[in-house]
Amino acid sequence: MTTGTRFTGTSSTAATTNPTGSTLWLRNPMAVHLGRDVDAAQASGGIVIDKQSGTIVELVPAGGEPTGGAQSVAEVVDASAHVITPGLINTHHHFYQTLTRAWAPVADLPLFGWLTNLYPVWARLTPKALELATTVAMAELLESGCTTAADHHYLFPTGMDDAIDIQVEVTRKLGMRAMLTRGSMSLGEKDGGLPPQQTVQDADVILADSRRLVEAYHERGEGAQVQIGFAPCSPFSVTTELMRDSAILAEELDVRLHTHLAETLDEEEFCRERFGLRTVDYLESVGWLSDRSWLAHGVHFDTDEITRLGEAGASVAHCPTSNMRLASGIARAVELEDAGVNVGLGVDGSASNDASNLIREVRQALYIQRLRYGSEDVTCARVLDWATSGSAGALGREDIGSIEVGKQADLAMFRLDGLAFSGSHDPIPALVLCGAEKADKVMVAGQWRVLDGNAIGSSGEQLDKEALIAAHQEEARKLVAG
Repeated sequence: MTTGTRFTGTSSTAATTNPTGSTLWLRNPMAVHLGRDVDAAQASGGIVIDKQSGTIVELVPAGGEPTGGAQSVAEVVDASAHVITPGLINTHHHFYQTLTRAWAPVADLPLFGWLTNLYPVWARLTPKALELATTVAMAELLESGCTTAADHHYLFPTGMDDAIDIQVEVTRKLGMRAMLTRGSMSLGEKDGGLPPQQTVQDADVILADSRRLVEAYHERGEGAQVQIGFAPCSPFSVTTELMRDSAILAEELDVRLHTHLAETLDEEEFCRERFGLRTVDYLESVGWLSDRSWLAHGVHFDTDEITRLGEAGASVAHCPTSNMRLASGIARAVELEDAGVNVGLGVDGSASNDASNLIREVRQALYIQRLRYGSEDVTCARVLDWATSGSAGALGREDIGSIEVGKQADLAMFRLDGLAFSGSHDPIPALVLCGAEKADKVMVAGQWRVLDGNAIGSSGEQLDKEALIAAHQEEARKLVAG
């Protein structure tokens, strides 16, 4: 694999260290968001983590100390200047699209025109470009407080057979968790689909590679770092047969299913014309209406479809910035959640969002959903839950997404200093309303992955962002130039 990623130097926490143990106490945080309907007072005195197991072992109440006293822990980190949340979880992204951010020919187009202009550019993707794009996207996510990311990679032009393998390596290098979906496109222009022929693959190749990736990389159980899912791209880019066969293989191998659905009215019209069905009817016809599926966007479901999705236990990745950027519409997120659908947040591709920042997405979700439902039903705590426990549910994870004893120690720590927060009074609303942009510290499985606002790798070395940006910019220029 080619590499353009370097790490340099080391970072340290502001901690008192006893080298004989593996426990760490994040002491007296400014505020804690533990998770849905959980009283934050349980952890006002802090959170105790076992770094060896990577799990949370104790929540300390206000004024308290860990069981056995402060001397019983190996490290004490003063968290009094930090708001702590569960690590944010991104349920929908296209890492490779960091290479085509803010490209003028598509800056003002809706989805279908945006795609038809970008497909020929993306068809020139190379292994080196993908590695750099993945590193940029994941580092940006980490620095925004994100600890787990789902990527939907569906482009496998000539020379890109190992695309998911490349992403696995980057995930391990940065020390994040990832749900890497083996996407696909099999319905090209000549057969009535949207993608150009050079971007589609035969179904047999897709299914064989999907099986290979699960057998090679998919981890199961609590603490899994890398998981694999299957993700035929969309109704307008894959055949009905591939959708059905992917569902059968996913059930056999017990992995999750992901696709774009009901993103735009154009897609709705495509499904009506090609299949004679609305999107959820089509989903059911190919065996996807189940709790194994999570769906990107879900903007244009009607009330009956929302009920059916909830009854099936399906999940939706709400992507507010992308939906606004492409003028796709406003997802009915509150109604979906009230019907029993897991609602998570996704940044979507960094060419329809132009950023990979999940804490920013929380604020966007708050505002766009308040336009539909009002302020009282869309609270700051509720949108934080979409980015944490809701997203965890969408990815089928019970070990992440909230701060509880026994769960993975995936945490984001935000400072509320600087002009943007001056005059703010309540930390959790301030985190969302005042527009936090970056986390100060981020922990995955009890290990620091961001310190002082800078991503560090699993080796403990700080990411050389200047070198990364220079290499990434060069690949982006070459890709667009042709």
